[in-house]
Amino acid sequence: MKIRSTSLMHLLHSLLIVLIAVHSNVACAERVKDLASVAGVRTNQLVGYGLVVGLDGTGDQTSQTAFTIQSIRNMLSKFGVTIPSDVNPQLKNVAAVTVISELPPFTKPGQHIDVTVSSVGNAQSLRGGVLLMTPMRGIDGEVYAIAQGNMVVSGFGVAGKDGSRLTVNVPSSGTVPNGATVEREVPSNFASTPYVVLNLNTPDFTTASRLVEGINKVLGEGTAQAMDAVSIKVAAPTDVSQRISYLSTLETMEVEPGDAPARVIINSRTGTIVIGSRVRVMPAAVSHGSLTVSITERSDVSQPAPLSRGATTVTTQRSEVKVEQPDARMFVFNAGVDLDSIVRAVNQVGATPADLVAILEALKQAGALRAELIVI
Repeated sequence: MKIRSTSLMHLLHSLLIVLIAVHSNVACAERVKDLASVAGVRTNQLVGYGLVVGLDGTGDQTSQTAFTIQSIRNMLSKFGVTIPSDVNPQLKNVAAVTVISELPPFTKPGQHIDVTVSSVGNAQSLRGGVLLMTPMRGIDGEVYAIAQGNMVVSGFGVAGKDGSRLTVNVPSSGTVPNGATVEREVPSNFASTPYVVLNLNTPDFTTASRLVEGINKVLGEGTAQAMDAVSIKVAAPTDVSQRISYLSTLETMEVEPGDAPARVIINSRTGTIVIGSRVRVMPAAVSHGSLTVSITERSDVSQPAPLSRGATTVTTQRSEVKVEQPDARMFVFNAGVDLDSIVRAVNQVGATPADLVAILEALKQAGALRAELIVI
């Protein structure tokens, strides 16, 4: 479907606004902008290798980082300075670094972007350093930006002569705000096709179906087609200005996404447990209790009576074993109980996160937990 008439475009724009206002009261509806992104409109990663100079003795130990010396030789040779091959300069105010950044879509030459600088060698801190001119390349090897500027480092470190050391945050990494100037624009096929593709942030057949249904209801049958659980192809104007206005209005449409799958997420490192709203439990009885055994070792000293002959002080070991087993409580899950019932039942027995993990794993093994159990 191709839209060429400007008046038709304004009519569709007005119709979209009216229908959006009508459907704005839909429960749990979300904007298309929050559910999907336009294919091809993306950031691009840039990376470069350079030198940070002006450090206060916290740079690379050049005796251990040969690539730092090689970089310094190559840089100085471009300015007509030649270092004899038999001279190995021992510098402490220079550090070899990597420079990374993300190039936003549609960024034009002359615009500025932030860069992040990180030490490659054994520099202790980049605080107070200056990043020298560093070309930043894309995956195709082309230079898209040039970075240079003063470092901003949030961390710092101090050391004493006795070997003691204190470090706050990470002083070997920092940023250069607006430190890179864009030199090349990334080619884009944004307006080269008579359609745009919307990619859902979370793959879901239900959400894709509802999004297609909502667009077709507004713009006419056949305007949008689902390609799979992620991508939806939508007919769009070929004129760039009309396409931008078209997408701007399309992004404000509200669609009710499909329900998330029933999942229980367990973070084994922090003990965090997240239970989805669709988690259900089949009839099951759960009894949970804990047994605590405490063993205390102490020494008793026995001394002889005063004025006794031949008696010596004797030390004896005494062990005390204490067993504590609180009353285990049993609770029953009825068929199809929801998240609120699960939380209240577990709280009644005073279960800790570790206890809750054990209960959920046991329910899963018993086939009573109707959810996917994921441990991260």
